[in-house]
Amino acid sequence: MTILGGLQVSENGDLANWIIPGKICKGMGGAMDLISAPNAKVVVTLDHVAKNGSHKILTECSLPLTGKRVVDRIITDLCVFDVDKKNHGGLTLVEIAAGITVEDLRSRTGCGFKIGADPLPLMIEESDLEP
Repeated sequence: MTILGGLQVSENGDLANWIIPGKICKGMGGAMDLISAPNAKVVVTLDHVAKNGSHKILTECSLPLTGKRVVDRIITDLCVFDVDKKNHGGLTLVEIAAGITVEDLRSRTGCGFKIGADPLPLMIEESDLEP
């Protein structure tokens, strides 16, 4: 299993995590090595939305990709999505933070998603989140 941060994730499991246009960076580091391991589960953690309010979970990533169809699970400050990499992509909501509604998530997510059989509550309160 590999757990790493991300800048953007697409609905089919594409990951962008190494460069922000206009910023100086030293390179992509070892992320490509970590995500390319055979049969590795890849979990990406990120804030659900950027500081400017833009979506970070999208239909397609707009930043340069670190890997295509590599992400298995997305964990944000608002929820947890599983990624269906085998059946042409798609996200399934499996956990949701207390005080956050599905409608809140839909407005803060840049792609569609399915709702799992019974999404579990995350042990985080909305008051714990930054404004």
